[in-house]
Amino acid sequence: MKRLVLYAALLTLATGTISAAEPPTRWSDQHANEWYAKQGWLVGSNYLPATASNELEMWQADTFDPKRIDQELAWAASIGLNTMRVFLHDLPWQQDAKGFTQRIDQFLQIANKHHIKPVFVLFDSCWDPAPRLGPQLPPRPGIHNSRWVQSPGAAALEDPTQYPRLEAYVKGVVKAFGKDDRVLAWDVWNEPDNTNGGSYSSQEPADKVRRVTTLLPQVFRWAREAGATQPLTSGVWKGGDWAPFEKLGPMEKIQLENSDVISFHSYEKPEEFERRVKSLETYHRPVICTEYMARGNGSTFEGTLPIAKREHVAAINWGLVAGKSQTFLPWDSWQHPYTDREPAIWFHEIFRTDGEPYQREETELIRRLTKH
Repeated sequence: MKRLVLYAALLTLATGTISAAEPPTRWSDQHANEWYAKQGWLVGSNYLPATASNELEMWQADTFDPKRIDQELAWAASIGLNTMRVFLHDLPWQQDAKGFTQRIDQFLQIANKHHIKPVFVLFDSCWDPAPRLGPQLPPRPGIHNSRWVQSPGAAALEDPTQYPRLEAYVKGVVKAFGKDDRVLAWDVWNEPDNTNGGSYSSQEPADKVRRVTTLLPQVFRWAREAGATQPLTSGVWKGGDWAPFEKLGPMEKIQLENSDVISFHSYEKPEEFERRVKSLETYHRPVICTEYMARGNGSTFEGTLPIAKREHVAAINWGLVAGKSQTFLPWDSWQHPYTDREPAIWFHEIFRTDGEPYQREETELIRRLTKH
């Protein structure tokens, strides 16, 4: 009898019928493209309410502002936007996982009312590497994104004993919403090898990139193990010529070989945006631009959106409404704060704080392009 049981077990393993023994894997090209074909053209913004200066202020219980979110997403929907890229953070999960889950669900209820499906970002390597729970400091006068914080912070990244906590965060959030059809996708790590030159570089761990390079594949695996039914991605952002695969650096290779759908950033002029798109189309997967539109840098709606529509590339610009993030100010405000003057042209954002378009020609263009 024991021999028969052993033989049956070995046969089961050989035929691959034990699903638990099979780790979750990246989507096939066919699966990714079939999913994308059902979405229509995706157009949206990176979203932070005007009342928040960073992700913590957006999501913490004392400053979560559903009324403002509802108002701003209504403005977005009025011009045809159907997605938002929204940054989460590990610290609210550590503090109160149940409360954080309820607030994410409330956000999804509001977004769903406006027919908007968000891309949630799990981790982010940009700006302040020392996030802290509790009341956030007021914005620094005249400086672009002066209070945005990284997730995980440098202290957690440098301490492998905290990695189980980060795993619990990823698996907890994805388990809660990984089968929720109100969620479009998961961006597992924003600009993972960004070392923040010109802002916080002196406060960054010397081996940050090495640590993130090791951790990033694990984050993809955690999200898959938690049962995500939506696609996973992490956007390439440096250089801009991402083919052929063999010539890429370690981080870009990890991002592209683990992403179900390909994502990228482009704050450059239209011809450079198109060049980046063409290089990524060689991977035969859906392509999503998760950051673009910096007017002073030559990246505009009128230059980029027609190309994105023609190539059926999802387009998510930085910034919806001007507010405490101050990202209507240019990057160079870190060196030359705009404390005594307005920029000649807004860098990011579509709407003023009161809901009026910054440039009505832009909102009319977006509305016209998203109609069909």
